[in-house]
Amino acid sequence: MAHFRTTISIRTMAAALLAAVAMIFGIASAQAAELVDLALVIATDTSRSVDEVEARLQRDGVSSALRHPQVIEAIRSGYHGKIAIAYIDWSSGPYTTVIVPWRIVSDALSADAYARILADVPITLGQRTSISEGLELAYKLISDGTVEAPRKVIDVSGDGPNNHGRMVVQARDEVVSKGITINGLPIINARDQFGPGFFLDDLDNYFRGCVIGGSGAFIIVAKDFQDFAQAMRRKLIYEISGLMPPQNGPRNGIVPVAANNDPQRFGSGYTYERGCDIGERAWRRQLDYAPGFR
Repeated sequence: MAHFRTTISIRTMAAALLAAVAMIFGIASAQAAELVDLALVIATDTSRSVDEVEARLQRDGVSSALRHPQVIEAIRSGYHGKIAIAYIDWSSGPYTTVIVPWRIVSDALSADAYARILADVPITLGQRTSISEGLELAYKLISDGTVEAPRKVIDVSGDGPNNHGRMVVQARDEVVSKGITINGLPIINARDQFGPGFFLDDLDNYFRGCVIGGSGAFIIVAKDFQDFAQAMRRKLIYEISGLMPPQNGPRNGIVPVAANNDPQRFGSGYTYERGCDIGERAWRRQLDYAPGFR
């Protein structure tokens, strides 16, 4: 009888040990980051200078670009044949938010599913313009351990300079120091409802000198919000393929480029002569003119 009890005890302990091991490995498996060719955060501008129509043009532009056959081909041509995409709207404070968390896109079906989800989320409209807060949220997503990729990119679009939160160059340098590339899609929007003080006719140069950075960083300009979808499509093809657009494009064309292949450098290698605090200075002038303006 004692031998029988000992046998049962040993079997019970062994079963418990196996269950514990299985549970540990099950947890590890559940938490394992999925390997993809590219972890991409798409960050679109919904600050107060962007109205609902313009916000929708951005949202639809991304959806259209994801469905394009050339984008699908670029995704499928990678080593793993899949990428991970997260989408955020950025403005300032509580208005900077995740719209679609990480999802794997590997073919036309999964790209269409992502585009449908993106289209179904209500448009968010924010307040101040904080590219820095958008970069900070994008970095949190990339570092959350959900996906693992040899290339990590933040694709930030916007129609004006940073004027809230930390200085954009501080946020940029911190993000790039972690091995993440920041690419830009400046939108030349002369219709800025807050007047010429907040409109930069050289927003492309601001993005070159103050926003983008990291290995192979570049910008593609959208001449206006109507041009956003085409610019985003071309940008995604280059980003997913890991290629650089043609250099020395026309200043206000679709593909001007700021290239930097030195991963030790934080910025793009360009400087912005008007100063990367130009948005903050414009905001202070506005407050001096209209103290109640927020």
